[in-house]
Amino acid sequence: MAGHSQFKNIMHRKGKVDAVRSKVFSKLAREITVAAKMGLPDPNMNPRLRAAILAARAENMPKDNIQRAINKASGGDAENYDEIRYEGYGPGGAAIIVEAMTDNRNRTASDIRSYFTKSGGNLAETGAVSFMFDRVGYIEFGPEVADADAVLEAAIDAGADDVVSSETGHEIYCDQGSLNEVTKALEDRFGEPKASKLVWKPQTPVAVDDETGEKLMKLMESLEEHDDVQSVYGNFELSEALMQKMAG
Repeated sequence: MAGHSQFKNIMHRKGKVDAVRSKVFSKLAREITVAAKMGLPDPNMNPRLRAAILAARAENMPKDNIQRAINKASGGDAENYDEIRYEGYGPGGAAIIVEAMTDNRNRTASDIRSYFTKSGGNLAETGAVSFMFDRVGYIEFGPEVADADAVLEAAIDAGADDVVSSETGHEIYCDQGSLNEVTKALEDRFGEPKASKLVWKPQTPVAVDDETGEKLMKLMESLEEHDDVQSVYGNFELSEALMQKMAG
């Protein structure tokens, strides 16, 4: 869709700045701490930590907050979180994947299930919808780094599989195993990316009517606002009219 990235909009919709800022920082700090705890506290040697720090910088998280989250991992007082993937069907049968990080599996599962149920959808077993998505590397740059042709050429040279460019920026997709390598190659060319992470990309997005689209986005927003939820992905495609309405 010209001028819009459906995937980007559905993958992560930015919230109401001040109202959600502290919650966003809390989620980012949790990911940084877990990433640092699972590997080395050096982002140059720990791709997951590097990705978490990039995400934090993109949200203007203060450097002190980032360092505090890293230090927490080595301090021995970091909480233990389980990483869980939930899969289900939203209104209209759209497939949805929810990635969460929780210290209470029962609480989180109950909450996620209730969101799906209230929306008219249902939570399913793990594996029920993930086969409709590809696990891929995702790298994002702002529109100012270069024009579409230059980014495409650099991405191909770096080993990427696909590029989507619009006035809002450039999105590069690659094999999940080569994310770190592709990111470094592109960073040498364009500077630090806005994002570099693994995502669930729908294989075949399904168009939905506006009424269903609004219900789906309400469900996505409810899920994203939950303290334990880190990422939400859907395989549906919204109309241009609804996209503009939501942006307005």
